[in-house]
Amino acid sequence: MRLTGPPAPPARHPTLVHALAAAAAHPSGTTFVDLSERETFLSWGQLHERAARAAAGLAARGVAPGDRVALVLRTGPAFLECFFGCWLLGAVPVPLYPPVRLGRLEEWIAATSRMVTVAGARLIVSAGATSRLLGEVVAQAAPALGQCDAAALTAGRATLDGRPAPGDLGLVQFSSGSTVDPKPVALTHAALAAQADGLVALLRPTAADAVVSWLPLYHDMGLIGGLLAAMSYPGPLVLLAPEHFLARPVLWLRAIARHRATISPAPTFAYAYCADRVADPDLGGGSLASWRLALCGAEHVSGEVLRRFAARFAPHGFAAAALTPVYGLSEAALAVTFAAPGAALAGARVDAARLAASGEVAPGGREVMSVGAPIPGVEVEVRRPGGALAGEDRLGRVWVRGPSLFAGYLGDPAATSRALVDGWLDTGDLGFVRGGALHLHGRSKDLVILRGANHAPEEFEAALLGLPGLRPGCAVALGLTRDGQAGEVLLLLAERTRGAGPARAGGAVPDEALEAAVCRAILERTGAEVGEVRLLAPGSLPRTSSGKLRRQEALRRHLAGTLGPPGRSGPIALGAALVRSALAGLGRSAHVGLGRGRRVG
Repeated sequence: MRLTGPPAPPARHPTLVHALAAAAAHPSGTTFVDLSERETFLSWGQLHERAARAAAGLAARGVAPGDRVALVLRTGPAFLECFFGCWLLGAVPVPLYPPVRLGRLEEWIAATSRMVTVAGARLIVSAGATSRLLGEVVAQAAPALGQCDAAALTAGRATLDGRPAPGDLGLVQFSSGSTVDPKPVALTHAALAAQADGLVALLRPTAADAVVSWLPLYHDMGLIGGLLAAMSYPGPLVLLAPEHFLARPVLWLRAIARHRATISPAPTFAYAYCADRVADPDLGGGSLASWRLALCGAEHVSGEVLRRFAARFAPHGFAAAALTPVYGLSEAALAVTFAAPGAALAGARVDAARLAASGEVAPGGREVMSVGAPIPGVEVEVRRPGGALAGEDRLGRVWVRGPSLFAGYLGDPAATSRALVDGWLDTGDLGFVRGGALHLHGRSKDLVILRGANHAPEEFEAALLGLPGLRPGCAVALGLTRDGQAGEVLLLLAERTRGAGPARAGGAVPDEALEAAVCRAILERTGAEVGEVRLLAPGSLPRTSSGKLRRQEALRRHLAGTLGPPGRSGPIALGAALVRSALAGLGRSAHVGLGRGRRVG
């Protein structure tokens, strides 16, 4: 089946750098909300002026047009100033995630070192405590890499205010890495502008529309769908840090109520998190009636979770019709399809058993939600093996074509040629079309094959939701091939709640009872027998920087015997990390100095 979106709208600006210059005359801007709900406002005009100073600061440190600049910054004014400063210079920003859990610091250092090197960054910009943790990253990266504090870039009075060409590289963003190591997705300025134009044409924002987002700015949903889209039309934007949302989820809903926001996106887990953790008094009487587009994407969309959220916050003015499942990916610069408003609760259910007659999907009764039709300018095809189009309700591989597709994976032509074929992107996702809408079944690499039948892992993972003793949303289902066996068996890796544990440790739910409950829940819900259950300490399962579970990495660690919880993260561990970082920086300076006469902070 092929789905075709409305025609692509005419370009409003040659690039989003031109859009920023136009937005500078608009009175709206970005409001930053901290953990105590103190607010700081930065108009688009103020942002443009600070970004021009950051551009001059980058140039003074030897950054040239076309150079890549790694930004390891938390949500705040500094990120926006440095990101747009790169653009005004003609450099290419590479947003990377700052450290989140000190217990995973060694993993973060290794991942950041890899991404900085793969991106070919010439400078790494950070701030605060993060700067003091980057010594090992800088030491392990290419010799030309320098390091600079974000505040130093805007300290001078000089400015630069350039305009890139549409075909120039505008952003390197790393894919989420849910099935493989994150890849450097290269997006041109033309692709970014086309994505923003498509979103604006679809959402039709007006001066009365305000966007609230806590999503990370180092990923496309927060960066492109939040920051760049709001700046491009332009309109008011309210930003919260993701770590603040996790600490106090009510901050998101209170910001929507306080600013009478109309558009706010989030993944499924955020809706479940709020439904479970936000108490009525926490909202302080605020109304969610202004929220007209509650976008849900970035991971498997759960109809059960969305219905629960709608029922939970209906007394606070939330309209269920606002819930809007969406589908996108980094290689498409973000959005591919949008569901029609209200589709999430309007009976858009597809039982996986309906597809079983062809032998494509094992019956299991899993609800598969519609993620809608293509956005303007985008086409979607669902193809059978061999390339033929799949029919209605027939499972196939999802391919995408449109003006916002990436230019390729930076420095990896082989991976690019596998993903881009004749102008079409192979997403690696499986889905089917029903009623003119795309329905996602799962990632092809995550399929579990039991007795020749394909199962999406979500089919088994959903059966464990609400099971006492397990952390909600912290389980992965995998296919495991044992020595001497021809086929796969079902492996469940699940994190216990903090009160659960082995009987010998006095846990509230003994492991033996919990394992039996897992097997029983899977059998009753799906009819499948579990081959192996492994119960884990909280925090053991690996996740992407955006919070998605990495199933294949979990399997790799399980087989290697290295799957475990984060290490200790107290003051002593932090002090040791800071010492290692400082020593690595000193060692690097002794060997390479400042490199090419470049000034570094």
